[in-house]
Amino acid sequence: MSCESGEQPDAGTNPAQVPGALVAATGASVVRYNNNLSRDGVFVQPTLTKAKAATMVRDTSFDGTVSGNVYASPLFVDGTPGVFVIATENNQVSVLDETTGRPVWQKTYGTSAGRSGAGCGNITPIGITGTPVIDATTRTIYFNAAIGTSTTITDHVIHAVSLDDGSERPGWPVSAKTVTLAGETFNPALHNQRSALLLVGGILYVAYSGHFGDCGSYRGWLIGIDTAAPRNVKAFKTGATRGGGIWGPSGPTSDGTNVFVTTGNTFGATTWSRGEAVIRVQSGPVFTGQTSDFFTPTNWMALDSSDLDLSGSGAVLIDAPAFTPSQLVIAFGKDGNVFAIDRTNLGGIGAQKAVLHAVNGQIVNASAAVTTPAGTFVTMHGHRNATGIGCPTGSGDLVTVKLSGTRISTAWCANNGGQGSPIVTTTDTQGSEAIVWTAGAEGTNKIHAWDAATGAVVFGGGTDTFAGVRRFTSPIAVKGRIVVAGDNKVFAFKPR
Repeated sequence: MSCESGEQPDAGTNPAQVPGALVAATGASVVRYNNNLSRDGVFVQPTLTKAKAATMVRDTSFDGTVSGNVYASPLFVDGTPGVFVIATENNQVSVLDETTGRPVWQKTYGTSAGRSGAGCGNITPIGITGTPVIDATTRTIYFNAAIGTSTTITDHVIHAVSLDDGSERPGWPVSAKTVTLAGETFNPALHNQRSALLLVGGILYVAYSGHFGDCGSYRGWLIGIDTAAPRNVKAFKTGATRGGGIWGPSGPTSDGTNVFVTTGNTFGATTWSRGEAVIRVQSGPVFTGQTSDFFTPTNWMALDSSDLDLSGSGAVLIDAPAFTPSQLVIAFGKDGNVFAIDRTNLGGIGAQKAVLHAVNGQIVNASAAVTTPAGTFVTMHGHRNATGIGCPTGSGDLVTVKLSGTRISTAWCANNGGQGSPIVTTTDTQGSEAIVWTAGAEGTNKIHAWDAATGAVVFGGGTDTFAGVRRFTSPIAVKGRIVVAGDNKVFAFKPR
């Protein structure tokens, strides 16, 4: 289908402020990646105190068997019983009983592709990569399934299915290859959909990048679908002839009204072309082009030439009471820099409010942020054993910084035990008993936990392990348990 241009001149600059948009959800359901619209990764778990967290063991009564490699994070919808939702590269969606881990239903949505067809890529087979999103009110699961042959992706198909039985909702699915913007039609084979989906204001947002290896003339695309009228589609794309992908597994984020994405390196661009940026779009998506609606570092061209994306880790929105200004977008670079940007006015080129070279190496995957009585902290993952810089406490590839005044400073560092992204649990919405958790993916194959403010070890991994967990998936916290999804298997850990 053709879509509206997604471009408007001067459509307004300041986002509507939604007081509750950045407050951690207190219900049991986890309907999107990293729990909140802000993608801060905060899970309020009243029973999961530090004392309880120190006793974690695997819940061996939980079955959790699925079919296929898992890059997407698990989701959860509370009920009687509550259910986990797991998506795999075999294009299988599984709804599992929260207690037993056994399937309520499992269905496959088209044949996954054996290869990307773009000439590069490292996911085989390739099916559902980005984490789905769930509308708990209508009990609808939204996800993107790559379909194709043994040699190529032929389409990215965006589904809306019933949580209760997996049946397709009327008017769905939507084919991405029918989307056209400014005379260009989306090319499925050139694009991967590894960013988590986002649902806000009745619009489903689906972001795309290229494949590992950067082959082909891919772009960063953000497709918006009106969930009440799925043939009503709008889109945004980056401007260079190649590149600018939206890569971060955490995907688009939102303040409750507008949507923020981070874009990667462009190729051959001599003028800024929407790459290496944090971009705010209004509902649709609609990008104004105003400096208030984008940020890019002054050295964006050097980042381009060095393949040092600003899009390896998606943006996190946070309110930091002790920082000026307090309403922030936090962005992360593969050059190891952390940027604090005014959320109400992104400011254009070089307009960050603070920057810290926090990691000797790349910052990738997803990050987490929490405000506690001791201050506002952001925890990130240094890729492939990249190490924190100036760590006052500990050392390693898990790095936490503190936001105070007009500065970002390193608070503590630790050994992640693998390549997993962090989340945070608290016992209330004030950030009490804040704990950083990671899954030691592709490493120790254990869960680990630290005090979010000090870095003191809360849980050292114990003896229980998981298997097949990939670095793109984050754990979730549900009713005092930590749940992580691996290839063909979902694992649950609970206090002893």
